[in-house]
Amino acid sequence: MTDGTGVGFYPQRRFQIPPDGVELVLVRHGQSQAYVDGQAFPLVDGQGDPPLSSRGERQAELVCARLAAEGVDAIYVTTLRRTAQTAAPLAGRCGLEMRVEPGLREVCLGEWEGGLYRKMVADGHPIAQRVFTEERWDVIPGGEGPEAFAGRVRAAVERVVTAHQGERVAVFTHGGVIAQVIALASGSRTFAFTSADNASISRVVVFSGRWLVRAFNDASHLEDPASG
Repeated sequence: MTDGTGVGFYPQRRFQIPPDGVELVLVRHGQSQAYVDGQAFPLVDGQGDPPLSSRGERQAELVCARLAAEGVDAIYVTTLRRTAQTAAPLAGRCGLEMRVEPGLREVCLGEWEGGLYRKMVADGHPIAQRVFTEERWDVIPGGEGPEAFAGRVRAAVERVVTAHQGERVAVFTHGGVIAQVIALASGSRTFAFTSADNASISRVVVFSGRWLVRAFNDASHLEDPASG
């Protein structure tokens, strides 16, 4: 373009999503109920399935109010109920059905499923320390290996993208999955983005086979972001 005198004029511009691009709005579920020592959460396909806590329910209302104001074209949840409970206010506001994508369920924690993982991390168990030092979940007995986890998350994202060209899609999922998506998009260390807060928003744009990170862990819509 020119500035009217025939001289080239090229201002900086905001990023624009290409017409066939897909904006994935990755929402970590709201806070789930606390694990009580010795009282395992119910399992779904071998993975812990706690419901939201009362704080998590409030977080769900806040994040969904924000996304409803932005507008979304589709809503995805996983097989674990805390994601559907978080997404429910948005589905109600927008009149959209919640689609289930099993491939976006949380990483499998093997023998530490059902809430035990939380205790082991809090207690500083040596294996828990190795998980973060070695940056792999299969340090836990029976835990999901990094290649398998990355592969299923990538395949699930590609299914969603293929189905929603040119749309904004709200994906209600889990902390481990968000970390994996951002790592795949950025080429970062596997655990570089494991700090997403409950009910936070991260954004990835996919177009022409490219994955671009647009935001991570935006919790500005929460009343007390520090509380997660």
